[in-house]
Amino acid sequence: MLASLRFTLTRRPPLRPLNTKARHSLQVRTMALATGPNAKPPLIPFSSRLETGRALALDVWSIYNAANLPADCINLGQGYMNFPPPQWVRDAATEALNNVASNHYSHPKGRIRLREAIREYYSPQFPHLGRPLDVENEILVSSGANEGQYACWTAFLEPGDEVILFEPFFDQYLPSITFNAGVPVYVPLHPPSVSETEPTSDDWKLDFDELERAVTPKTKMIVVNTPHNPVGKVFTREELEKIAEVAKKHNLLVMADEVYETLTYDGKEHVRIANLPGMWERTVTVGSAGKMFAATGWRVGWLIGPPDIIRPTLAATTRIVFCTNSPLQEAAAAGLERAAEFQFFDKTVKEYAERRDILVNAFKKLGLQYSLPEGGYFVLLDISKVKVPEDYPYPDTLKGRGKDFRAAWFIAQEIGVSTIPVSEFYCEGHQGIGERFIRFAFCKDYDLLRRAAERLQKLKEYL
Repeated sequence: MLASLRFTLTRRPPLRPLNTKARHSLQVRTMALATGPNAKPPLIPFSSRLETGRALALDVWSIYNAANLPADCINLGQGYMNFPPPQWVRDAATEALNNVASNHYSHPKGRIRLREAIREYYSPQFPHLGRPLDVENEILVSSGANEGQYACWTAFLEPGDEVILFEPFFDQYLPSITFNAGVPVYVPLHPPSVSETEPTSDDWKLDFDELERAVTPKTKMIVVNTPHNPVGKVFTREELEKIAEVAKKHNLLVMADEVYETLTYDGKEHVRIANLPGMWERTVTVGSAGKMFAATGWRVGWLIGPPDIIRPTLAATTRIVFCTNSPLQEAAAAGLERAAEFQFFDKTVKEYAERRDILVNAFKKLGLQYSLPEGGYFVLLDISKVKVPEDYPYPDTLKGRGKDFRAAWFIAQEIGVSTIPVSEFYCEGHQGIGERFIRFAFCKDYDLLRRAAERLQKLKEYL
């Protein structure tokens, strides 16, 4: 099947600067599309970088916003939890707020307590080093994983440098790359066939010939997201070894987005590409306290890598945010320090697997194909068999969008469960791949998921 599927590799050409008059005219049209035909033109033209990376486009999060959906709609679209961080982490946050020193500026590298906690937690996970991580030169705390990635792109991208993204991709990558004058190049993961029985996220395959063809003299970096959002794929050692060979052959930097690292199921091994031979020197590993401790709004993340990557990224992050919020760094440190004491990550995996199964069993009852995720907290449902009414009163914001956008809207309005269309995570040339799927988040409490599963059975009327 895979051999018969070939997708055109897509790269966005570097933008050519417009003159002020032409740019102002474009901005008037752009704002009208985003806010309506009666929108006033901007008095002062804004930067052309905002016209890249879909930054001004009406994004999927705005379309499937609570304000646009029924009041009682169950939100399984966005990946935030509806339960709090563990008590001992919240207690540490309270303690930090009551401490004068932890309410003031931190070092741009991150608070020393958190960097030391990262060192103690992660050093055994990088055994090839044969030593502890260096808290001064190999660890950088960031304002969420997103800001850490942005700072790394700021530090390393020259205008026109290409960054390879595996589709579907986390949508924040795109503007972060283009804002820094980079050019995204898209290599799709090939989904399982419609006829395949009980596929898993592992059945989404990367064509390594396509990956090799995507590399040009301008290629600077590859982004590897494992466990993967939104597919839930946990890249195997063999797959990562092949990616590593491409990176070494062409002298590429690898950004290993591993924010879902503590959420792998069914005994699946999370392999760190930085541990493979010759890869530590060219890999930055991205982590997130928000994903680990159900504290996504805290915006505390970190980067781990060699000094040659961390040092210039530190220079960038110092000028972007200067430092990350201090009290919640202390709380994140407490989370890492005491996780083993509470067997927290083992319990979390068990609970998330149970949550996953609530949704999966609902899909089984419907007889719909899904990709069983082996990591993360999203599951993709194949909507090929769902007969979405063409004459339904869809909003104008869905014009030109794929079937998955219409299906997600219809399901939210008529079934009462909000999801996210997966074609949003593809470039325009590959959106047809994603139209088969909608994404459900299962990082919710059991009761909410059970109610959603019950509602979803109404879909039988439309199969």
